[in-house]
Amino acid sequence: MSRILLCCGASAAIFKACDLASKLFQAGDQVRVAMTPNAGKLISPQLFEALTSEPAATSEWGPDRRTSMDHIDLARWTEKVVVAPASADLIARIALGVANDLVTTTLLAVPQSVPRLLCPAMNPTMLAAPSVVRNLAQLVEDGWQVLDSEEGHVACGEEGQGRLVDPERIVEVLASLA
Repeated sequence: MSRILLCCGASAAIFKACDLASKLFQAGDQVRVAMTPNAGKLISPQLFEALTSEPAATSEWGPDRRTSMDHIDLARWTEKVVVAPASADLIARIALGVANDLVTTTLLAVPQSVPRLLCPAMNPTMLAAPSVVRNLAQLVEDGWQVLDSEEGHVACGEEGQGRLVDPERIVEVLASLA
């Protein structure tokens, strides 16, 4: 199957990323997870390790490092990248080329030929903000495929566009990426 790098931003929808990692692993894919530091505060990196048989990486500087060049190693290893959940903050940093954590540094190092899928998850008002709309458009221009979020109930209690797409749908889209 494929070597998939799952990058997780800080969003209440991160619980779905655990399901996604599990489904990809069960389908025979090799899955490595990179988490932003704030994502690591929402859910334990050890849960991703239990689901994928690979340690999750949260920092270029911490005890979970594999090598001194984790970002380069992960970028060279991956055949497909998926960012799920993609928070407004993470979307902005990727769109602007900010490399201030393991996730964003790794994403800058991934060769342009590697398929990239981004799955936004946030409050509906945030998703509709002009800056988020502009950043998503920039990412599409830069070669990212954006899988639009779903309508429904979001963690803050509001209804509207912003729910992370179901993991089954993300698996389907990843399988179609060449």
